Amino acid sequence: MGTNLVLDAVRQIGPALASRSIEIEEARGLPLDVVELIKTTGAFRMYVPEDMDGPGVTAWQSLEVIEELAYHDGASGWCSMIGSTTSLTASMLPDRFANQIFGDDGAVAGGFAMPSGRATPVDGGLRVSGRWQWGSGTRHCTWIAGGCLLVGEDGTPQARSDGLMAPFVFFQPDDVEFIDNWDVSGLSGTGSGDYQVTDVFVPEGRWVQLGDDATVRHNSMSRFSFFGLLACGVASCAMGIARRAVDELVELAGTKRPQGSSKTLGKRPQVQADVAIAEAKLASAWAFVEASITDSWVTAESGSAPTVEQKRRLRLSATHATQTAAEVAELMYKAGGGASVYTSCPLQRTFRDAFVATQHAMVAPRTFETHGRIRLGIETDTGLL
Repeated sequence: MGTNLVLDAVRQIGPALASRSIEIEEARGLPLDVVELIKTTGAFRMYVPEDMDGPGVTAWQSLEVIEELAYHDGASGWCSMIGSTTSLTASMLPDRFANQIFGDDGAVAGGFAMPSGRATPVDGGLRVSGRWQWGSGTRHCTWIAGGCLLVGEDGTPQARSDGLMAPFVFFQPDDVEFIDNWDVSGLSGTGSGDYQVTDVFVPEGRWVQLGDDATVRHNSMSRFSFFGLLACGVASCAMGIARRAVDELVELAGTKRPQGSSKTLGKRPQVQADVAIAEAKLASAWAFVEASITDSWVTAESGSAPTVEQKRRLRLSATHATQTAAEVAELMYKAGGGASVYTSCPLQRTFRDAFVATQHAMVAPRTFETHGRIRLGIETDTGLL
């Protein structure tokens, strides 16, 4: 495993991002100069293949980058995760569109893959209309995608004669209308509002069908589990936020004296135990993610796709890590006492951000049921693993 140059670059800009966290949250999106700063590291396009001048990171190295960014600013880590997972499609698109969308070093793509849009076949491509939620970072994207269902003239779902049914289609920013409705409790700086298009023409092939095996570029990333890597990316973001919460509590505990006490917060036995418990929880959860993703990566590097069991463990480790991160953020928030409630204290932001991450569909608590069903040998649809 070579040097992670993207991680090195992210560590260089980390303090600058941390100093902007309040501004980012209040703006409800990444300021354009912050976007440009992150672009220089390659953290928005980590899964662009090397033959298209991608950064050449391994799956685990990419998670290290997302975790580090999120440590300094949760929204920055989240937007890196969205941009990079969307860049997985660079290996699935026809060469023409792969190069058009991802060929530039400044390319950033994002979007919501669930088929909320409707597409009608026309000569030369598709006509698409629809509205999507959770458009994280779409306002700073150079290309914006959305999942669609193909429909017939009567508006009912109908596959095209070649089998095309649920494409993830790419739009130019000028084709997209952004809805200003991202008023949320945490991860406000991700700018994850709704977006929509109306009767937009998408030329033939400017889409992918997620989950299909029809990749154009065969490489370790294209053989990897798309949804597994997405879930692990969310988990990495949550892990970085929680690690920041621990460090913030440690710093606070060295100086804060609870009301009526002559001792600092750190002298309290319960706080001492809480910090140790938080450290152990994070390290254990992160080790599970590393073990799961490394196992699948070895398989992908060998030229094979990960097995169902490998995909299950990817998703299980991701859900476990995300939920654990929220537990740690809550523990540190409570340990901080009254100081935690002030907006000037980062502990309240890490608390809010971590719990928003737990609601992502890839890592929500209900996904434990799927992983348990498979382990119990109960027949389960594994298409979205």
